[in-house]
Amino acid sequence: MIEIPESTVISRQAENILIGKRISNVLQATSPHKFAWYNGDPLLYKDLLVGREIELVRGHGSFVDIILDEDVKISIGDGTNLKYYPAFEKYPVKHQLLIVFDDNSFLAFTVAMYGAIFAYKGELDNFYHRNSLESISPLAEEFDRVYFGNIFKSVKKDMSIKALLATEQRIPGLGNGVLQDILFKAGIHPKRKISTLSDLQRDDLFHCLKVTLQSMTEKGGRNTEKDFYGNWGRYKTLLSKNTYKDPCPNCGGEIKKEAYLGGSVYYCIDCQKDK
Repeated sequence: MIEIPESTVISRQAENILIGKRISNVLQATSPHKFAWYNGDPLLYKDLLVGREIELVRGHGSFVDIILDEDVKISIGDGTNLKYYPAFEKYPVKHQLLIVFDDNSFLAFTVAMYGAIFAYKGELDNFYHRNSLESISPLAEEFDRVYFGNIFKSVKKDMSIKALLATEQRIPGLGNGVLQDILFKAGIHPKRKISTLSDLQRDDLFHCLKVTLQSMTEKGGRNTEKDFYGNWGRYKTLLSKNTYKDPCPNCGGEIKKEAYLGGSVYYCIDCQKDK
């Protein structure tokens, strides 16, 4: 799933390759997906996109935007995979959209569980996209202790730390995936109430959030996700679907997997107390 590290990495990789390429063809889905969301009728994407030249690629939150001339844009959201193929490679058998460039290289858009592929002119009428563009990324210097503290002040004190950080898009692109390592490094249980955190613990959480996301980004994303070329990220997750059956990397104790707030959380029963 696209979260802050992946949107940043993919957009940087895509910009290096795509700037100046012109779209020559748009192929519709070979594998229709009931949870692939489009902006309007995808059958009209060809009329909108063919002939347009890519000018910029930007990543923000859980979105990657491909910006073309004539104020045309393509945005993908969390759950959509974007992979680049050099010229003359075979088209993938299954895709939800495929864009061919005038040099015969192409982009394949695929959706696993759910995902958005929006093509549009002007601005996208989508709250999550707009909120992501207007928010400050934790990777930016402007995301400081004061900014972080104001997020705490904006909610009720009996809220859990996962609810605060990974729901309602208070920090766009910080989702359930990256949250696991952040909380593990801070020694905080995902269900812990924010009112029980001391000022020192909040400072430590702020530090872990910034440093962990920066490390994930610098290493090309997490090893549970793929980049623009289809390669797995080089950041080895401490707590994820890949590792939860292993002993705790800190104390050697048990890692517990539990369903909570619409996703699985992983935590060490000894290192991350719910107190």
